[in-house]
Amino acid sequence: MSPPRLNYATCRLLFLPLFFLFLAACATAPVTGRKQFIIIDPQTELRLGLEASREILKKEKICRDPELNAIVKRVGERIARATGKNLPWEFWVIDKPKVINAFCLPGGKVFVYTGIIPVAKNEAGLAAVLGHEIGHAIARHGAERLSLGLAAAFGEVLLAEVLDLKDPETRKIFLTAYGLGATVGVILPYSRKQELEADHIGLYLMARAGYDPREALRFWQRMRAAARGKPRPPAFLSTHPTDEARIAAIKRLLPEILPVYENNPHRYGLGENLPAPHCR
Repeated sequence: MSPPRLNYATCRLLFLPLFFLFLAACATAPVTGRKQFIIIDPQTELRLGLEASREILKKEKICRDPELNAIVKRVGERIARATGKNLPWEFWVIDKPKVINAFCLPGGKVFVYTGIIPVAKNEAGLAAVLGHEIGHAIARHGAERLSLGLAAAFGEVLLAEVLDLKDPETRKIFLTAYGLGATVGVILPYSRKQELEADHIGLYLMARAGYDPREALRFWQRMRAAARGKPRPPAFLSTHPTDEARIAAIKRLLPEILPVYENNPHRYGLGENLPAPHCR
């Protein structure tokens, strides 16, 4: 059987991965130093983040509790300063008591759901949350994941062309199988790796901001308790590491991070307890 013929278009497709790999060598995650595959330029990423934040502010109910907003802003700005990045940081509280979550969009737009406030419990717990989410943003995890998605889609086209899958049904089966393989084998593991990396960066940021990083361990233990009894997918099909894996990783990192906190002249410890949200 003769090998598949590669036409000019296919050769161009074969060249592109080398070009993408060259670009990838220029990206390095902060704190961890991990090399990243990112083909999305920062300007595009910032534009997407700004557009997304505008949509969120239009659709979501913003909490107007002045005391809670003041604490979230204070803790958030301390974490933001610890990044060393001069971004137009904004911190918003969304009134959703049943949603235990927070996120940070490219460009420094941070959103905290009221459902996570009781679990955070105090300023240091909130610093663990914000450090983790801001860690995602400054490591450009969204751009990295989008780059992987584009690369996976490109791989489908490339392999289909090389194998000359002209039969529509065969092509459909192939692309479906490849998509499943890419998701479970590459994208989901990368997502779990990013979560653990955001924990690492977040620990460093909260210590630099003056909050006791040991509270991050207690926070994730409280998160585990809050999730108890709720159905979860198998670990290999989950975008997040198991609670046990995350807690174990934080325990391993604390000896590295604690000196950053202990040598900080501005230490706030656990800070104030967070008030129960009273949104207007």
